[in-house]
Amino acid sequence: MFTAAQTLRGSAAKKRLSFLNVLCYTVYEVMDVRFKPFVFDRMNRQIPVSIVPMTQADAELTNLPPVWQTSWTSEYLMEECFEKYAARVDDELIALGAYEILSNSLVVHIVYMEAQPESNPNLDDGKPKYTGVGRLMIAYGIKLSIDNGFAGDVVLEAKTTELARHYERDFGAVRLPVFASSAPRYLIADEAAKRILFTYLS
Repeated sequence: MFTAAQTLRGSAAKKRLSFLNVLCYTVYEVMDVRFKPFVFDRMNRQIPVSIVPMTQADAELTNLPPVWQTSWTSEYLMEECFEKYAARVDDELIALGAYEILSNSLVVHIVYMEAQPESNPNLDDGKPKYTGVGRLMIAYGIKLSIDNGFAGDVVLEAKTTELARHYERDFGAVRLPVFASSAPRYLIADEAAKRILFTYLS
């Protein structure tokens, strides 16, 4: 189970370390780098977050008032092939994320992520309880990519035009070719992925 001070897994092999091997960390120091997730509250203070595997109780909570935008007990999101995680501030569930490890493509697919209603831009009336939730859940996908021996690459879909602009502008996402009638798919990799992940490393 992961805690608020999650250690990046990996060996000393150069291909695993190349992603993190920048000027502020040596090859030896990187093994001591820790992933420390956080969000910001309404006072713009950093609030520590723990990220743990999602439970059935977490999924069922999305159906209770205040109802989440999506039911996480849906057949699609309950697929066993997805790894699902819950982000918490103390005992408060603030976000859920579903990730798909695509070993053949050497990438992690961020299937879906959602903030609690109080912090969801579509539901919070412009007064979010916490901000930085989406960036954190993307960073966790990047961490999963590294943990699985990939290069930190993640892909995700933009369900709306506004989201697409957000991914491009704020996360450095690059649009991928789409060969079917589906939502635009974006890749976050290389320097863009580093910038996101390094926000949470110390």
